[in-house]
Amino acid sequence: MRNSTPWWIRVPLLFFTIFALMEYFIDSGDQPAFIAYPMTQYFLLLVLLLLIAIELILKSIENVMFQTLSEEAKARYLASKSKRWEWTWGRELYQKLLGSRPIEEEGEIILDHDYDGIKELDNRLPPWWIYLFYITIAFGAVYLVRFHILNDYDQAEEYQQEMVAARMAIEEYKKTAKDLVDVNTVELLTESSDLKAGEAIFSGNCAVCHMIDGGGGIGPNLTDDYWVLGGGIRNIFQTISEGGRAGKGMVAWKTNLKPLEMAQVASYIMTLHGTTPANPKAPEGEIWMDPNAPVDEVEVQVDSTGVEVLMETDTPNPLEGE
Repeated sequence: MRNSTPWWIRVPLLFFTIFALMEYFIDSGDQPAFIAYPMTQYFLLLVLLLLIAIELILKSIENVMFQTLSEEAKARYLASKSKRWEWTWGRELYQKLLGSRPIEEEGEIILDHDYDGIKELDNRLPPWWIYLFYITIAFGAVYLVRFHILNDYDQAEEYQQEMVAARMAIEEYKKTAKDLVDVNTVELLTESSDLKAGEAIFSGNCAVCHMIDGGGGIGPNLTDDYWVLGGGIRNIFQTISEGGRAGKGMVAWKTNLKPLEMAQVASYIMTLHGTTPANPKAPEGEIWMDPNAPVDEVEVQVDSTGVEVLMETDTPNPLEGE
């Protein structure tokens, strides 16, 4: 009837052992099994109830058997039980932190105050409370020196650091969630896999109006510097998504293409710029220049037929060499 470990250690130990085995043998991917499969929560609850029930049954059996013993055997059993393993250092630490006086010594700290037979004890503050108070003072002193004397980072810097970390996390997330892109977050795709996918989409959906080489037919020429609704990755994405000019432009493709597919075909269209189509259509719209592109030198040439703008920049084209 003697137990080497108390129930409050035995029950949690068995429970978490079963929990660990369940998580090990159940393949739940990146999520814990008890979250991925809600049924396991009922299983764990049943296991906990069974362990508690077993402990109660064992305790009841122990009490019944104890009553069948003689007085001498009861004394020996109680003596042996009192010698079992105990968490003595924990008990001593608890008593020390609590700082309470034994009932036998309360007479030494009773005050003269008496309210209808209710007497007041002159207990000191618990040591745990005092130690915690000292820790807060030490923390406040370190905080004062660090942030008000040594002028460590302030809230503005901490905010900027958090924003940088958030942007990095968003960029990492975008790598696996490209379909969340929209006109405000779309970026030029330069990977060969994306450009090939964009070429396939262009050939199957856009070439009928813009020709396979982008030279233009029903739709405008996509290889020159002229754009009806603006060039650049964002304007092209917006035009593909929402459609062209009302009444005479192309239809909106956002219901047929995913955001990633629109970004891919928009990036492919940008690779057509500067190429020489077989039968180019006359320019439509206006010359579009990227307002964010760095320009080192601008030369304007005027003749009787029009205006030619030449821009020189040291910034390499990210699509060159594709």
